[in-house]
Amino acid sequence: MSRLEARKMQVGYDKRTILPELEVSIPDGSFTVIVGPNACGKSTLLRALSRLLKPTSGSVVLDGADISSYPAKEVARRIGLLPQTSIAPDGITVLDLVSRGRYPHQSLLKQWSAADEEAVTAALTATSTAALSGRFVDELSGGQRQRVWVAMALAQETPLLLLDEPTTFLDIAHQVELLDLFADLNHEGGRTLVAVLHDLNQAARYATHLIAMKDGRIVAEGAPTDIVTAELVSEVFGLRCRIMADPETGTPMVIPLATRATTRITVA
Repeated sequence: MSRLEARKMQVGYDKRTILPELEVSIPDGSFTVIVGPNACGKSTLLRALSRLLKPTSGSVVLDGADISSYPAKEVARRIGLLPQTSIAPDGITVLDLVSRGRYPHQSLLKQWSAADEEAVTAALTATSTAALSGRFVDELSGGQRQRVWVAMALAQETPLLLLDEPTTFLDIAHQVELLDLFADLNHEGGRTLVAVLHDLNQAARYATHLIAMKDGRIVAEGAPTDIVTAELVSEVFGLRCRIMADPETGTPMVIPLATRATTRITVA
């Protein structure tokens, strides 16, 4: 079963086709990660699945109906999106920005509620940004801003969450912290997540379902242990490598082959 899928979907910009009649079904309850080289169509796929881009042909199906048939606010109650680049309004505080994630749940008859307050507080806590709530977004570091945008997406409390390069600007400790959070949302919270990641080893460690793309097409998909091979990495990325088991998780770990001899200096 899948709540979100693309059927013979073609997407492009101007007259250039990026995704030619692509078909994909996001497994419910999965942490799906999309990988592939730069400009292969990963972000375009995510934007189309979220309705930010309209297919030139084919369709995106959400809960059995064409996604274009839903009002925008209804889509926002079902799908949360963290885009690759986000621009905050001038002079907005962290708390105000994260609170905007509650907009889809409000109406003229239903204004700010205790449930909204709890969702925002939980999102700030989960992303370790509660201490920043009174600061202006434009005075934060890149890593802090990224975590604040993640908090806004979490505050939206959607069953489907799409994340375009969510670890951008983050140091390795915050990358792992955030990916652990996403894994918890998937395993314990039951949310379906779709993320674009550049780090193959992080993708293989955290994904329950992996999609490998090249030139706008899906080359392989499935569990990382089933599809991550040296042959696949070579085909998709043009990288010669060796695949080993991650000593912590047992998931595939990509080790690039050395391209030249290295000299090690031993200090007595």
